[in-house]
Amino acid sequence: MPQANRLARTTCPYCGVGCGVTATLENGQLIAVEGDREHPANYGRLCVKGTALHETLGEQGRLLKPRVDGEEVSWEQALTATAERLQAQRSAHGPQSVAAYLSGQLLTEDYYVANKLFKGFLGTPHLDTNSRLCMASAVAGYKRAFGADAVPCSYEDLEEAELVVLVGSNLAWNHPVLYQRLKVAKERNPLMRVVVIDPRVTDTCEIADLYLGIRPGSDAYLFNGLLAWMADHQRLDSVYLERHTEGLDDALSTARHNADSVEVVARECDVDAERLETFYYWFASQLHVVTLYSQGVNQSSSGTDKCNAIINCHLAGGKIGLPGAGPFSITGQPNAMGGREVGGLANQLAAHMDYHTPGARELVSRFWTTQHLTPALPDAPGYKAVELFDAIERGEITALWVMATNPAVSMPDGEKVRRALAKCPLVIVSECVANTDLLPFADIVLPASGWSEKDGTVTNSERRISRQRGMLPPPGEAKHDWWILCEVAKRLGVGEAFDYTHPWEIFDEHARLSGYENSGDTQRLFNISGLAGLGQAAYDALAPIQWPVTQQASRGTARLFEDGRFATANGRAKLLPITPRPPEQPLSDDYPLRLNTGRVRDQWHTMTRTARAPRLMNHRAEPFIELHPDDAAQAGLTDQGLAKLTAAAGEYCGRVRVSNAQRQGEVFVPMHWTDCFTKQGRSGALIKGYTDPLSGQPEAKQGAVAVSKLPIAWQATLLLANELDMQTSPWRRSDYWARIPMASCTRWQLADSQPVADWLAQVEAWCGVSASLWCDDPATGRLRAAGVVKGRLRWWLMVGPPDELPGLAWLEARFNDATLETPHRRRLLAGCDDGAVDTGPVVCSCHQVGKASIVKAIHSGDTSVEALGARLACGTQCGSCLPELKAILEEERPHARAKQTANTEVA
Repeated sequence: MPQANRLARTTCPYCGVGCGVTATLENGQLIAVEGDREHPANYGRLCVKGTALHETLGEQGRLLKPRVDGEEVSWEQALTATAERLQAQRSAHGPQSVAAYLSGQLLTEDYYVANKLFKGFLGTPHLDTNSRLCMASAVAGYKRAFGADAVPCSYEDLEEAELVVLVGSNLAWNHPVLYQRLKVAKERNPLMRVVVIDPRVTDTCEIADLYLGIRPGSDAYLFNGLLAWMADHQRLDSVYLERHTEGLDDALSTARHNADSVEVVARECDVDAERLETFYYWFASQLHVVTLYSQGVNQSSSGTDKCNAIINCHLAGGKIGLPGAGPFSITGQPNAMGGREVGGLANQLAAHMDYHTPGARELVSRFWTTQHLTPALPDAPGYKAVELFDAIERGEITALWVMATNPAVSMPDGEKVRRALAKCPLVIVSECVANTDLLPFADIVLPASGWSEKDGTVTNSERRISRQRGMLPPPGEAKHDWWILCEVAKRLGVGEAFDYTHPWEIFDEHARLSGYENSGDTQRLFNISGLAGLGQAAYDALAPIQWPVTQQASRGTARLFEDGRFATANGRAKLLPITPRPPEQPLSDDYPLRLNTGRVRDQWHTMTRTARAPRLMNHRAEPFIELHPDDAAQAGLTDQGLAKLTAAAGEYCGRVRVSNAQRQGEVFVPMHWTDCFTKQGRSGALIKGYTDPLSGQPEAKQGAVAVSKLPIAWQATLLLANELDMQTSPWRRSDYWARIPMASCTRWQLADSQPVADWLAQVEAWCGVSASLWCDDPATGRLRAAGVVKGRLRWWLMVGPPDELPGLAWLEARFNDATLETPHRRRLLAGCDDGAVDTGPVVCSCHQVGKASIVKAIHSGDTSVEALGARLACGTQCGSCLPELKAILEEERPHARAKQTANTEVA
């Protein structure tokens, strides 16, 4: 009997916005998602990635059984092997030979158990997380200034501000729900101003009143200059500074030394001096200022200093602890903050305590009752991410457990990391996906639960704890990460400390530790003791809430430092003297272009989840290299051609995108592609392992590369039935390939420098199915062919550049035809039905609306976003494509007006 639909509330697993999600379940299947209208992070909004969450589920491509040494085994065998091999390495080489590398994709409960096991009971400090790659400098900056890793703001502050400054943040693509909130707030308050500071002209600039396209890495000059300007124009808040801060004199003296005038700063930042001074005047003149900063600031060898340069200006102007004011670091991952709460960084203990916090080590030991253990809780920090893999390569660390992340792709100096993984005697991987770049290095593979199955909590960028609820059972034999860790702990002989039976018990212990011997003084600001003792029912029903949560603040705390007291020994915030430093990866004759890396709108991390939703692959289907037109011309490159980037660390191949949004002499590549989806498309292969000396965060934004044309004799597009999509396909030996999942088939973009003598023979060798239909033009080297078996389309090939492709929706649907009808069969080589119109590259992923359709509608008179939405539905759902729609409108309106004028004159 069919079951009635039921609704479940959970949290999105993508970025740090932490959007609430309402999921619809029918007969044990999750069939639809929408934004939770009651969740205070998003109030019903969801980006295109969030709206496609239900499309990423299912057993296909999931890890379903444990593996040891490449063989499927029972859980008992896998857990026993894990415990015995960990203990063997620990006994042979000492506790510090064991390490763990975790992820902001884990839930807080998973993180807590991992930290407790490795630091508390295995006695190793070497537990770090991929949050090191995105948030570590922001954390270090907050701790230096405020005494704690404490984001002072709430999302409401974006709506209450008079000025919002976006630094190194493409909010429109990377945190689109916050972008939409800010956009609406600006429409409601015409006096609000938005400043975007970024080397690239991004979609976020669509709402900017002022754009400063600074030289990459020059942020500290800009904010030092702002501090000096505020002092010179009597715009410092002397009362606030005197009562609540220290360090102004040193900070100001240093700022004046290297940024003593607007002209000097403008030269260092390579921006117009008048526009720079306009920004300085706006910032200094408004009290309610929010500076929102992200990876463009953090991912630098001087990222911590840049964060403190920003914070200095807020403290100097008293622009903190007020509605609509504060330095606001926006998190990249859904639970980067939750991981930090429980000690998920190598320089932390637990509950936001550090090794250098007086008495913290002893406090945690008493709470965990580990004082009697040998070795006891470590007394010094462990290796941070880059150091960790260096230690593995040296042979110092001989056992590594990786959970829910892919360092074989995401780490800088990628080839060096892979060498270290190959050398490591024991690599254990907890993963939910069956095919990642990391798994070939694993000795033990443990199938883990994923989103919609995991049950626990996450903390978003505004310190809001939300429940991510398990709605479906894990597929196959997959298990929750906390359960796996507890079972290994039992086999290591410490099971009494890990006898949890439900995530609420773990959360309860975490909450109790946060309040343990915490007298309420601000030096231990993280405190959720008000959530201790909930019990399972109250935990299951937990509503989103911002920490601190105590008896005195039982409903949470929206904004920190309202009383001007900080988490330092004397209660004062610190202004830091900041000396700007250039990137560690210098430009040279061999590598003359400055490399920038980052996210794209519809993808997430290494695409293990988003690539399971085919419509998310349509906006940016291949790895790309974005260049200024002059740089492209100098290298002999054209838009949509293929090119190669070369760096000291490695190489990268992608499709060229020529764009005026790039500064000359600079290049942008996306961070998402892996060896599972392309050949030489890993951005980490281009980045050297230089790190910030304080935070340990790698310098991923300021690489040095050279660009050249990829020499090729041909390009081709191959659509292949999914059952023929073998990972060992021979076309992977081509000079360039990209695998693009589609709903009913897989698309391969191919190119090579060696000519093909007989294409039909070649494709038969590739696919194992001979050609049924073909037509070719030897003069141009063009060919189209298709393989049909028993009335079913098995493959379709076009030899030629991809800009000659028809829209692929019709062709893709043919792979589902049980028997190809004669008219369809005749149209196969054309790739489209009679009278079909090519809709062009996808702009709106929610409704799959292409650029050609949008341009046609504009020329027909739909010359506003609203009119386009009414006709085509583009931009009416998540809103992520609105900046791109407006850019197309700006480009096409003159042509539309000219066409209308011509039609009027003819009439």
